[in-house]
Amino acid sequence: MSGQMSVSGVLESALYVLDLQAAEEFYTDVLGLMFFSKLEGRHVFLRCGDRMVLLFNAEATAVSAGGPKDAPTHGAKGEGHLAFAAMDCEIDQWKQHLVEKGVEIEQEIQTGGGRSIYFRDPSQNSLEIASPRIWGISEETISSRD
Repeated sequence: MSGQMSVSGVLESALYVLDLQAAEEFYTDVLGLMFFSKLEGRHVFLRCGDRMVLLFNAEATAVSAGGPKDAPTHGAKGEGHLAFAAMDCEIDQWKQHLVEKGVEIEQEIQTGGGRSIYFRDPSQNSLEIASPRIWGISEETISSRD
């Protein structure tokens, strides 16, 4: 193999939550992610555009599920972070939607030609909705929505 290898993108992101049911309701009802699958007490898998958001019970995933197709043990404690992409012109709509759903906006930041808003999920993970422009990335990279 010659040359430097490089992966092409992030396929899935994981957060560790304290209450899987509350997390599933928040991520589907408030953020509009699509339910994919779940294993009661262990995980909930959700679709976000053409990527996946995996929500795990950290205590359960610290122990192997024991199957030949199960991932190795993993877990984290404390507040994680995940940022979701949106067009800059949608940030105010997201802000209004979140407030209407009873979600407190923790902070709003303007940087790098784009904006972002920060808020918390029921497990206190720090979430962000941001324009890709905060990283100098074109908004054209945002996948089309169904």
